Amino acid sequence: MIRIRAVRCNHASFKEVHFTPGFNVILADRTEVSGSRDSRNGLGKSTLIEIIHFCLGASLQRGKGLGVVQLKGWSFSLELTLANRVVIVTRNTEEPSKILIIGDTTDWPIQPKVKEGQKILSLKDWTTVLGSLMFGLPISDEDKKYQPSFRSLISYFIRRGRDAFSTPFEHYRKQLEWDKQVNNAFLLGLAWEDARDLQLLKDRQKLLEDFKKLKKDTETGVVIGVLGSLGELEALKVQVESQLRERKETLSNFRVAPQYHELEQQANRLTAEIHEATNKNITDQKLLEFYELSLESENEPSPDAVVSIYERAGVELPGLVVRRLEEVEVFHRQLIENRRNFLAAEIQRLRRDISARESLLREKIEERASLLEILQTHGALEEFTRLQELYLDTVADLNEINKRIEELKKFEEAKSSLKIEKERLLQRARRDKEERSVQVERAMSFFHENSRFLYDAPGSLSINVGDNGFQFRVDIRRDGSEGIGNMKIFCYDLMLAQLWSEHDPSPRLLIHDSTIFDGVDERQVALALELADRVSSNCGFQYICTFNSDMIPRSEFSQDFEKNFDSFVRLRLTDDTDEGGLLGIRF
Repeated sequence: MIRIRAVRCNHASFKEVHFTPGFNVILADRTEVSGSRDSRNGLGKSTLIEIIHFCLGASLQRGKGLGVVQLKGWSFSLELTLANRVVIVTRNTEEPSKILIIGDTTDWPIQPKVKEGQKILSLKDWTTVLGSLMFGLPISDEDKKYQPSFRSLISYFIRRGRDAFSTPFEHYRKQLEWDKQVNNAFLLGLAWEDARDLQLLKDRQKLLEDFKKLKKDTETGVVIGVLGSLGELEALKVQVESQLRERKETLSNFRVAPQYHELEQQANRLTAEIHEATNKNITDQKLLEFYELSLESENEPSPDAVVSIYERAGVELPGLVVRRLEEVEVFHRQLIENRRNFLAAEIQRLRRDISARESLLREKIEERASLLEILQTHGALEEFTRLQELYLDTVADLNEINKRIEELKKFEEAKSSLKIEKERLLQRARRDKEERSVQVERAMSFFHENSRFLYDAPGSLSINVGDNGFQFRVDIRRDGSEGIGNMKIFCYDLMLAQLWSEHDPSPRLLIHDSTIFDGVDERQVALALELADRVSSNCGFQYICTFNSDMIPRSEFSQDFEKNFDSFVRLRLTDDTDEGGLLGIRF
């Protein structure tokens, strides 16, 4: 068990506070001399709770809370009863990972190391010790996943900050579901291991889904770029197998021509030569036809025709001056003969050239045909290499698809197995809950009585096992206002303190900041404080609360409680001077 005896600091300005068993109150007074702008919000009520958490192993955030620069080097100490022995633990804001211990630690599961005459524990070992001595947490489970932890458990008994008062089952907003389930189940005496195993099962489910998504997102192949269902993959497998057979046949029938490109160039050259020779033959053939026609039309002219020509030219033929007509005929006949000889020679040459080209064309066409036959039945080496690459790519695609099919089959089998396992887990959790019905009913009874004391109407605590594990719920009639919501938390916390007062080990401690009473009707505040006093005294746990003095509903207290109330006040903080706060300084 734990009982806080005193809170101290290494600075003289700090207001040391001492606590007693049972009911304890910290008050913030507003004095008559304080101005309208003075506030008690910075006097240190919440800071005191921060200090207690700090000494009990809470993390220190630089620049916030106790981690501000103004408190650099401050050491805070708790004098407390732990495992029935009084010890003093001290933690400095500059060395938050080191815990100094004064007192008997003989029965502790982890012994402090002694350095320069001081007993020192690491922060991790300190929270392990507290978990063991206050909640009976096993040392060996400290590093395992989804276990109850001291820091989470104690935060239900010492709520800090406004976010701690959102729902009874969370000590900060958006608390992880597994953390909420595991720690509340532990505190309520349920089989928290069921909540842990269910979360481990959820992790495996998420791992399966993430694996499937990862395989889809990282896929680079064109053929299997999208991971579909098992049926889609099997259909794709048939398509790829058909493509593989086609590519294999093409590859097996492929013949490589070693000088493929050289042969291709020769065929192209021959085609050009054939075109050139063909064009020349066409030209020469037309010229040949012209010459042959000209040769046929060449005749010797008659003397009359010669005279006629000269007459048309307007030339007179005097007999004495001009040559005799016979000489003209001889000259003209010679001219025609020469032209006939020229045409005959050209015709012979053209026929010879055309015949030679036709012979050459036949040779070149035969040679080109031979080359084209080779090119049609053979391919280039790089083409063969590309065909091989395509074939190998298709083989790789098929192997990947087969691998995916096997993975997907295993995935579906694993999903089915996980569904079955989850149902078994839920059945076990429901069975475990039934087997612990006495403990569950006791918790429900405490909550019922606490809420009825406040509102003359019983509230209810319900615990169910749904698809996502444990489901916790509290209800109080007249539900709806912020005050009612806070009183749900009050009744739940008080119920936990009552339950754990019957345990050994046990924290036997409950601390509430004044935030829990925000918006609560004065009548219910008075009843809550009297209930906390009565229950803490009867059950033997320590209750500490902080309050602004003008919010104390004295007129609503019972006579005896009102008369004794000031005796419960352990510290009064004032706003009349800077020294009136807990720390004795303002910043």
